[in-house]
Amino acid sequence: MKRMTVALAVGALLVGGAATASATPPASKVPDAIKVPAGNRALASYAAEGVQIYGCASGTWTLLQPAAVLTRHGKPVALHSKGPVWTSTVDGSTVGAAAAASSPRKDTIPELLLKAILNTGDGVFGKVTYIQRLNTRGGVAPAGPCAAGAQTAVRYSADYAFWVAG
Repeated sequence: MKRMTVALAVGALLVGGAATASATPPASKVPDAIKVPAGNRALASYAAEGVQIYGCASGTWTLLQPAAVLTRHGKPVALHSKGPVWTSTVDGSTVGAAAAASSPRKDTIPELLLKAILNTGDGVFGKVTYIQRLNTRGGVAPAGPCAAGAQTAVRYSADYAFWVAG
């Protein structure tokens, strides 16, 4: 059932088209907590539209996984899924990451700095070292209690900036 939920969420995003997101802010506007360490350079930045999928555990909404489509100039270039993992729809390369730092924002999911822990393929994500989730909008878990086993998908958008050593 969970795979079907993700497939339906991503499918709806592809059919509905991707909205454009604002450009990644200059480094001076990125919170210090989520700045990329020296020795890395910006590789690419993509707008993302998707959902944060939550499940009910012990009466509380808990994040299960994201499901988003990343675009460049309005064309899909990658999928974002559980892990978290980003997979290029252009060249098949992937990057998996773990949260390294967080910067809370009011009424939206936090901005993040993620450190790559897995890279596959020789494409765009093959050598990514860090990822920033910036300009987040939406995606917050519903307030209040929930029924065991319930699931919900909450729309969100963000910009993802990918970095490589160098």
